[in-house]
Amino acid sequence: MSAPLHGTTAKILGVIGIVLYGVVGYVYLVSGLVVPGVWLIILWLVWVAGIYVLVRVFRNARPWTPLVAVGAMAVWAIYVSLGSFLLDWTA
Repeated sequence: MSAPLHGTTAKILGVIGIVLYGVVGYVYLVSGLVVPGVWLIILWLVWVAGIYVLVRVFRNARPWTPLVAVGAMAVWAIYVSLGSFLLDWTA
């Protein structure tokens, strides 16, 4: 079992996670090209809720912060894929 990350490494991973979440936010923002109206607002609210999760993880377990961005991207991919399959969303 490895030792927990502390100090500079944890801070760097925390900042990387925040930056990655911002990049994922851009993907959520431009989703309006595929996702219609009300569904887009719901998707944006999911991203905003993810900010709360990001802050909590950043405060309590910084090295895990990048996983919040990865999870947000996975949620986006599943959401858009299901919408495309079930509701016939197209670009």
